[in-house]
Amino acid sequence: METRTLGQLTVSAQGLGCMGMSEFYGTGDQAEAERTIRRALDLGVTFLDTADMYGPFTNEQLVGRAIAGRRDEVVLATKFGVDRRDGGRAVDGRPDYVRHACDASLQRLGVDVIDLYYQHRVDTTVPVEDTWGALGELVAAGKIRHAGISEAAPETIRRAHAVQPVTAVQTEYSLWTRDPEDDGVLATCAELGIGFVAYSPIGRGFLSGQIRSVEDLAPDDFRRSNPRFQGEAFQQNLALVDRVREIADEKGVTATQLALAWVMAQGGRGSNPAVVPIPGTKRVAYLEENAAAADVRLTDEELRRLDEAAPVGAASGDRYPDMSGIHR
Repeated sequence: METRTLGQLTVSAQGLGCMGMSEFYGTGDQAEAERTIRRALDLGVTFLDTADMYGPFTNEQLVGRAIAGRRDEVVLATKFGVDRRDGGRAVDGRPDYVRHACDASLQRLGVDVIDLYYQHRVDTTVPVEDTWGALGELVAAGKIRHAGISEAAPETIRRAHAVQPVTAVQTEYSLWTRDPEDDGVLATCAELGIGFVAYSPIGRGFLSGQIRSVEDLAPDDFRRSNPRFQGEAFQQNLALVDRVREIADEKGVTATQLALAWVMAQGGRGSNPAVVPIPGTKRVAYLEENAAAADVRLTDEELRRLDEAAPVGAASGDRYPDMSGIHR
Protein backbone atom coordinates (compact mmCIF):
# COMPACT_ATOMS: atom_id res chain seq x y z
CA MET A 1 0.00 0.00 0.00
CA GLU A 2 1.18 3.51 -0.76
CA THR A 3 2.07 5.87 2.06
CA ARG A 4 1.15 9.40 3.06
CA THR A 5 2.85 11.95 5.28
CA LEU A 6 1.23 13.39 8.39
CA GLY A 7 3.47 16.28 9.40
CA GLN A 8 6.83 14.53 9.62
CA LEU A 9 5.36 11.05 10.11
CA THR A 10 5.01 8.61 7.21
CA VAL A 11 2.07 6.19 7.50
CA SER A 12 0.16 3.77 5.28
CA ALA A 13 -2.42 5.58 3.14
CA GLN A 14 -5.14 3.76 5.08
CA GLY A 15 -4.98 2.79 8.74
CA LEU A 16 -6.92 0.45 11.00
CA GLY A 17 -9.10 1.66 13.86
CA CYS A 18 -9.04 -0.97 16.59
CA MET A 19 -11.64 0.44 19.01
CA GLY A 20 -14.53 -1.80 17.99
CA MET A 21 -12.50 -4.92 18.69
CA SER A 22 -12.96 -4.30 22.41
CA GLU A 23 -16.05 -2.15 22.95
CA PHE A 24 -18.94 -0.08 21.61
CA TYR A 25 -19.91 -2.19 18.57
CA GLY A 26 -21.20 -5.34 20.22
CA THR A 27 -19.31 -8.37 21.49
CA GLY A 28 -15.94 -9.00 19.90
CA ASP A 29 -13.97 -12.16 19.14
CA GLN A 30 -10.49 -11.49 20.47
CA ALA A 31 -8.79 -14.22 18.43
CA GLU A 32 -10.39 -12.92 15.22
CA ALA A 33 -9.43 -9.37 16.19
CA GLU A 34 -5.78 -10.35 16.55
CA ARG A 35 -5.92 -12.15 13.20
CA THR A 36 -7.39 -8.99 11.69
CA ILE A 37 -4.51 -6.85 12.96
CA ARG A 38 -1.91 -9.30 11.69
CA ARG A 39 -3.65 -9.53 8.31
CA ALA A 40 -3.65 -5.73 8.14
CA LEU A 41 0.13 -5.72 8.51
CA ASP A 42 0.40 -8.35 5.76
CA LEU A 43 -1.60 -6.05 3.45
CA GLY A 44 0.52 -3.00 4.27
CA VAL A 45 -2.09 -1.40 6.53
CA THR A 46 0.48 -0.63 9.19
CA PHE A 47 -0.99 2.50 10.83
CA LEU A 48 -2.84 1.18 13.90
CA ASP A 49 -5.09 3.33 16.07
CA THR A 50 -6.10 2.56 19.66
CA ALA A 51 -6.63 4.43 22.95
CA ASP A 52 -6.33 3.75 26.65
CA MET A 53 -10.09 4.29 27.16
CA TYR A 54 -11.12 1.55 24.71
CA GLY A 55 -12.18 -1.46 26.72
CA PRO A 56 -11.35 0.36 28.95
CA PHE A 57 -7.62 -0.46 28.87
CA THR A 58 -8.00 -3.83 27.15
CA ASN A 59 -7.73 -2.65 23.54
CA GLU A 60 -4.12 -1.54 23.97
CA GLN A 61 -3.31 -4.95 25.41
CA LEU A 62 -4.96 -6.65 22.43
CA VAL A 63 -3.00 -4.52 19.96
CA GLY A 64 0.20 -5.18 21.89
CA ARG A 65 -0.33 -8.94 21.65
CA ALA A 66 -1.11 -8.77 17.95
CA ILE A 67 2.01 -6.80 17.00
CA ALA A 68 4.41 -8.73 19.23
CA GLY A 69 7.40 -9.64 17.09
CA ARG A 70 6.36 -7.20 14.35
CA ARG A 71 6.81 -3.85 16.10
CA ASP A 72 9.14 -2.50 13.41
CA GLU A 73 6.36 -2.83 10.81
CA VAL A 74 3.90 -0.70 12.75
CA VAL A 75 3.17 3.00 13.13
CA LEU A 76 1.40 2.88 16.47
CA ALA A 77 -1.06 5.55 17.58
CA THR A 78 -2.83 5.69 20.92
CA LYS A 79 -4.55 8.36 23.00
CA PHE A 80 -4.91 9.80 26.48
CA GLY A 81 -7.31 12.26 28.01
CA VAL A 82 -10.49 10.34 28.83
CA ASP A 83 -9.93 8.84 32.26
CA ARG A 84 -12.04 5.72 32.82
CA ARG A 85 -10.38 4.52 35.99
CA ASP A 86 -12.72 3.59 38.84
CA GLY A 87 -15.62 3.22 36.43
CA GLY A 88 -15.86 6.90 35.58
CA ARG A 89 -15.29 8.87 32.39
CA ALA A 90 -13.66 12.26 32.89
CA VAL A 91 -11.67 14.41 30.48
CA ASP A 92 -8.24 15.10 31.98
CA GLY A 93 -5.45 17.17 30.44
CA ARG A 94 -3.33 17.80 33.56
CA PRO A 95 0.41 17.32 32.93
CA ASP A 96 0.77 14.76 35.73
CA TYR A 97 -2.05 12.74 34.23
CA VAL A 98 -0.49 12.93 30.75
CA ARG A 99 2.74 11.47 32.08
CA HIS A 100 0.96 8.75 34.05
CA ALA A 101 -1.25 7.80 31.10
CA CYS A 102 1.72 7.55 28.74
CA ASP A 103 3.63 5.21 31.04
CA ALA A 104 0.54 3.03 31.50
CA SER A 105 -0.05 2.84 27.73
CA LEU A 106 3.55 1.89 27.06
CA GLN A 107 3.22 -0.95 29.54
CA ARG A 108 -0.09 -2.24 28.14
CA LEU A 109 1.16 -2.06 24.56
CA GLY A 110 4.44 -3.72 25.47
CA VAL A 111 6.51 -1.17 23.55
CA ASP A 112 9.28 1.30 24.34
CA VAL A 113 7.92 4.24 22.36
CA ILE A 114 4.57 5.40 20.94
CA ASP A 115 4.77 6.73 17.40
CA LEU A 116 1.78 9.11 17.62
CA TYR A 117 0.20 10.10 20.94
CA TYR A 118 -3.09 11.98 20.74
CA GLN A 119 -4.89 14.15 23.23
CA HIS A 120 -8.22 12.36 22.89
CA ARG A 121 -10.46 15.19 24.09
CA VAL A 122 -9.66 18.76 25.12
CA ASP A 123 -9.87 19.53 28.83
CA THR A 124 -11.31 23.04 29.08
CA THR A 125 -10.23 23.29 32.74
CA VAL A 126 -6.54 23.01 31.83
CA PRO A 127 -4.77 25.40 29.42
CA VAL A 128 -3.91 23.42 26.32
CA GLU A 129 -0.43 24.91 26.57
CA ASP A 130 0.10 23.01 29.84
CA THR A 131 -1.05 19.71 28.34
CA TRP A 132 1.13 20.19 25.30
CA GLY A 133 4.11 21.20 27.39
CA ALA A 134 3.87 17.75 28.96
CA LEU A 135 3.68 16.17 25.51
CA GLY A 136 6.82 18.05 24.52
CA GLU A 137 8.55 16.57 27.57
CA LEU A 138 7.47 13.08 26.51
CA VAL A 139 8.95 13.67 23.04
CA ALA A 140 12.21 14.87 24.61
CA ALA A 141 12.27 11.81 26.88
CA GLY A 142 11.89 9.47 23.90
CA LYS A 143 8.59 8.01 25.11
CA ILE A 144 6.61 9.33 22.14
CA ARG A 145 7.76 10.35 18.67
CA HIS A 146 4.91 12.63 17.62
CA ALA A 147 1.88 14.30 19.21
CA GLY A 148 -1.63 14.73 17.88
CA ILE A 149 -5.00 16.03 18.98
CA SER A 150 -8.55 14.80 18.42
CA GLU A 151 -11.81 16.73 17.98
CA ALA A 152 -10.21 20.12 18.55
CA ALA A 153 -11.26 23.53 17.25
CA PRO A 154 -8.93 25.54 14.98
CA GLU A 155 -7.84 27.96 17.72
CA THR A 156 -7.03 25.08 20.08
CA ILE A 157 -4.98 23.41 17.37
CA ARG A 158 -3.03 26.64 16.85
CA ARG A 159 -2.34 27.05 20.56
CA ALA A 160 -1.14 23.47 20.91
CA HIS A 161 1.03 23.72 17.78
CA ALA A 162 2.76 26.79 19.17
CA VAL A 163 4.03 24.73 22.12
CA GLN A 164 4.80 21.37 20.49
CA PRO A 165 4.32 20.60 16.79
CA VAL A 166 0.99 18.92 16.09
CA THR A 167 1.65 16.04 13.70
CA ALA A 168 -1.96 15.02 13.15
CA VAL A 169 -5.50 16.09 13.95
CA GLN A 170 -7.99 13.23 14.25
CA THR A 171 -11.66 14.02 13.68
CA GLU A 172 -14.70 12.20 12.34
CA TYR A 173 -14.87 12.67 8.57
CA SER A 174 -16.88 10.89 5.90
CA LEU A 175 -19.51 11.44 3.25
CA TRP A 176 -22.03 11.96 6.05
CA THR A 177 -19.75 13.98 8.34
CA ARG A 178 -18.12 16.71 6.29
CA ASP A 179 -17.89 19.23 9.13
CA PRO A 180 -14.07 19.64 8.89
CA GLU A 181 -14.53 21.21 5.45
CA ASP A 182 -16.82 23.85 6.92
CA ASP A 183 -15.50 24.55 10.43
CA GLY A 184 -11.92 25.53 9.60
CA VAL A 185 -10.18 22.35 10.79
CA LEU A 186 -8.99 21.12 7.39
CA ALA A 187 -7.93 24.64 6.43
CA THR A 188 -5.99 25.04 9.69
CA CYS A 189 -4.21 21.72 9.17
CA ALA A 190 -3.25 22.70 5.63
CA GLU A 191 -1.94 26.08 6.76
CA LEU A 192 0.17 24.64 9.57
CA GLY A 193 1.44 21.54 7.73
CA ILE A 194 -0.51 19.15 9.94
CA GLY A 195 -1.88 15.84 8.69
CA PHE A 196 -5.53 14.87 9.07
CA VAL A 197 -6.72 11.45 10.27
CA ALA A 198 -10.34 10.59 9.52
CA TYR A 199 -12.08 8.31 11.99
CA SER A 200 -15.43 6.68 11.22
CA PRO A 201 -14.83 7.18 7.47
CA ILE A 202 -17.65 4.72 6.68
CA GLY A 203 -20.07 6.67 8.89
CA ARG A 204 -19.91 4.16 11.76
CA GLY A 205 -20.73 1.46 9.24
CA PHE A 206 -23.86 3.21 8.00
CA LEU A 207 -22.39 4.05 4.59
CA SER A 208 -21.81 0.35 3.94
CA GLY A 209 -25.52 0.07 3.21
CA GLN A 210 -25.71 -3.05 5.37
CA ILE A 211 -27.62 -1.38 8.22
CA ARG A 212 -31.26 -0.98 7.20
CA SER A 213 -32.82 -0.96 10.67
CA VAL A 214 -31.65 -0.31 14.22
CA GLU A 215 -32.53 -3.97 14.81
CA ASP A 216 -29.54 -4.88 12.66
CA LEU A 217 -27.37 -3.70 15.57
CA ALA A 218 -26.45 -5.78 18.60
CA PRO A 219 -28.37 -4.95 21.81
CA ASP A 220 -25.23 -3.48 23.41
CA ASP A 221 -24.12 -1.54 20.30
CA PHE A 222 -23.65 2.14 21.21
CA ARG A 223 -25.06 3.21 17.85
CA ARG A 224 -28.54 2.42 19.17
CA SER A 225 -28.23 5.62 21.25
CA ASN A 226 -26.68 7.66 18.44
CA PRO A 227 -29.05 10.36 17.13
CA ARG A 228 -28.25 9.53 13.50
CA PHE A 229 -29.47 5.96 13.98
CA GLN A 230 -32.83 6.91 15.46
CA GLY A 231 -36.32 7.62 14.14
CA GLU A 232 -36.78 10.07 11.32
CA ALA A 233 -33.06 10.84 11.16
CA PHE A 234 -32.36 7.17 10.41
CA GLN A 235 -34.79 7.20 7.48
CA GLN A 236 -33.36 10.42 6.06
CA ASN A 237 -29.84 9.06 6.33
CA LEU A 238 -30.87 5.86 4.54
CA ALA A 239 -31.77 8.01 1.54
CA LEU A 240 -28.24 9.47 1.55
CA VAL A 241 -26.75 5.98 1.76
CA ASP A 242 -28.86 4.77 -1.14
CA ARG A 243 -27.63 7.63 -3.32
CA VAL A 244 -24.03 6.68 -2.56
CA ARG A 245 -24.75 3.00 -3.11
CA GLU A 246 -26.15 3.72 -6.58
CA ILE A 247 -22.86 5.33 -7.62
CA ALA A 248 -20.92 2.43 -6.11
CA ASP A 249 -22.98 -0.11 -8.06
CA GLU A 250 -22.29 1.75 -11.29
CA LYS A 251 -18.56 1.72 -10.57
CA GLY A 252 -18.51 -1.95 -9.62
CA VAL A 253 -17.28 -1.44 -6.05
CA THR A 254 -18.98 -1.79 -2.69
CA ALA A 255 -20.51 1.22 -0.98
CA THR A 256 -17.89 0.83 1.74
CA GLN A 257 -15.07 0.99 -0.79
CA LEU A 258 -16.56 4.02 -2.48
CA ALA A 259 -16.94 5.84 0.85
CA LEU A 260 -13.31 5.10 1.74
CA ALA A 261 -12.04 6.04 -1.69
CA TRP A 262 -13.83 9.38 -1.36
CA VAL A 263 -12.11 10.14 1.95
CA MET A 264 -8.73 9.15 0.56
CA ALA A 265 -9.33 11.35 -2.50
CA GLN A 266 -9.76 14.41 -0.26
CA GLY A 267 -6.05 14.43 0.60
CA GLY A 268 -4.52 17.16 -1.52
CA ARG A 269 -7.88 18.03 -3.11
CA GLY A 270 -7.97 21.79 -3.41
CA SER A 271 -5.93 23.12 -0.49
CA ASN A 272 -6.56 20.10 1.76
CA PRO A 273 -3.78 18.54 3.83
CA ALA A 274 -2.90 14.84 3.66
CA VAL A 275 -5.94 12.81 4.72
CA VAL A 276 -5.66 9.25 6.06
CA PRO A 277 -8.80 7.27 6.96
CA ILE A 278 -8.72 4.70 9.76
CA PRO A 279 -11.75 2.48 9.17
CA GLY A 280 -12.47 0.21 12.09
CA THR A 281 -13.30 -3.46 11.81
CA LYS A 282 -12.87 -6.60 13.89
CA ARG A 283 -13.09 -9.15 11.07
CA VAL A 284 -10.56 -10.16 8.42
CA ALA A 285 -13.12 -10.18 5.59
CA TYR A 286 -14.15 -6.57 6.19
CA LEU A 287 -10.52 -5.53 6.57
CA GLU A 288 -9.71 -6.96 3.15
CA GLU A 289 -12.70 -5.15 1.63
CA ASN A 290 -11.56 -1.89 3.21
CA ALA A 291 -7.94 -2.27 2.15
CA ALA A 292 -8.98 -2.84 -1.48
CA ALA A 293 -10.45 0.68 -1.48
CA ALA A 294 -6.90 2.02 -1.65
CA ASP A 295 -6.83 0.91 -5.29
CA VAL A 296 -10.11 2.65 -6.22
CA ARG A 297 -9.59 5.84 -8.19
CA LEU A 298 -12.42 8.33 -8.54
CA THR A 299 -12.84 10.54 -11.59
CA ASP A 300 -13.65 14.23 -11.32
CA GLU A 301 -17.18 13.41 -12.47
CA GLU A 302 -17.62 10.76 -9.77
CA LEU A 303 -16.34 13.15 -7.12
CA ARG A 304 -18.82 15.76 -8.37
CA ARG A 305 -21.70 13.29 -8.17
CA LEU A 306 -20.72 12.27 -4.65
CA ASP A 307 -20.54 15.92 -3.61
CA GLU A 308 -24.10 16.28 -4.86
CA ALA A 309 -25.31 13.05 -3.29
CA ALA A 310 -23.85 13.82 0.14
CA PRO A 311 -23.11 17.54 0.49
CA VAL A 312 -21.85 19.22 3.64
CA GLY A 313 -24.57 19.05 6.29
CA ALA A 314 -26.65 16.40 4.49
CA ALA A 315 -26.71 13.91 7.36
CA SER A 316 -29.58 14.16 9.83
CA GLY A 317 -28.90 14.12 13.59
CA ASP A 318 -25.95 14.90 15.86
CA ARG A 319 -22.83 12.75 15.75
CA TYR A 320 -23.06 11.88 19.46
CA PRO A 321 -25.86 11.89 22.06
CA ASP A 322 -23.78 14.50 23.94
CA MET A 323 -21.78 16.90 21.77
CA SER A 324 -20.54 19.01 24.69
CA GLY A 325 -17.02 17.56 24.62
CA ILE A 326 -16.55 17.93 20.86
CA HIS A 327 -14.65 20.59 18.92
CA ARG A 328 -13.29 22.58 21.83
